[in-house]
Amino acid sequence: MTTVAVRVPATSANLGPGFDTLGLALSVYDELVVTALDEPRIEIAVEGEGAEDVPQDASHLVVRAIAHAYAAVGRPMPGIRLEGRNTIPHGRGLGSSGAAIVAGLLAAKGLVEAEGEELLDAATLLRLATEMEGHPDNVAPALFGGLTIAWVDESGPQHKKLLVHRGVSPVVFVPEFTMSTHAARGLQPLHVSREDAVFNLSRSALLIAALTQSPELLLAATEDKLHQSYRAAAMPETDRLVQALRAEGFAAVVSGAGPSVLVLADGPGRRLEAAALAASVVDTPWEALMLAVDVKGGTVKQYAEGTARQA
Repeated sequence: MTTVAVRVPATSANLGPGFDTLGLALSVYDELVVTALDEPRIEIAVEGEGAEDVPQDASHLVVRAIAHAYAAVGRPMPGIRLEGRNTIPHGRGLGSSGAAIVAGLLAAKGLVEAEGEELLDAATLLRLATEMEGHPDNVAPALFGGLTIAWVDESGPQHKKLLVHRGVSPVVFVPEFTMSTHAARGLQPLHVSREDAVFNLSRSALLIAALTQSPELLLAATEDKLHQSYRAAAMPETDRLVQALRAEGFAAVVSGAGPSVLVLADGPGRRLEAAALAASVVDTPWEALMLAVDVKGGTVKQYAEGTARQA
């Protein structure tokens, strides 16, 4: 039996103006050990975030991703034993579903390559992940790490990975309540004004410069008129926290579809100030996660050998 170990980071998509385009990998991880079995059965044991809610059969998202990868390379999927430890919060806008998809694809990559064939390269993994997730903004940073720009052209999903300036210090405020990505998307209009579109184009371009070269521009660069205001009524606590932080000069945005709030501070000291401010303005409990930008993305290794292999 072949066993692989997989580690996948959390992600925050949009980053304010970069709707469905920009994503950032963060240092919170789901870890899995996946074994190919000789018999056609599924065994699942998961602990940590969301463990009580995830399916215990072939409908589990990681198992579905493994099956999707095997079908893509024309191989029958073996029986699977899945042991997982989840630390990425579920339903909080930190890419838990994208991480699960990437974890399954990387597990399949490791299992297939243990047989001596490299059939799942980076481009294929991104394509398969996007097919399952629907868009590449979360799965690209989960796969490749860092700051990613994702887009889709006639040949499929593409990405560009960028290194984030070392002065950027993320902190994520995670509430106890959740938000459905599907419900959040339903609150947005189908059309926006030309002025709002141009506004976000300028801020998205500025955000790349701010994150890679000039962190002092992060507050202006994270302004948005395409999605956050339309979702505010469904997440009043989130909107209140974002507005309070931004009023004091912090580059605060809704993380993904929410309800978590991401602050891109321009130094470790500033994010401590953000945490102190957040604690003074919210009525419900929020957990402050002081994080780093993950630069590796998802990894898979042969469990027995212990040799990491980047996707």
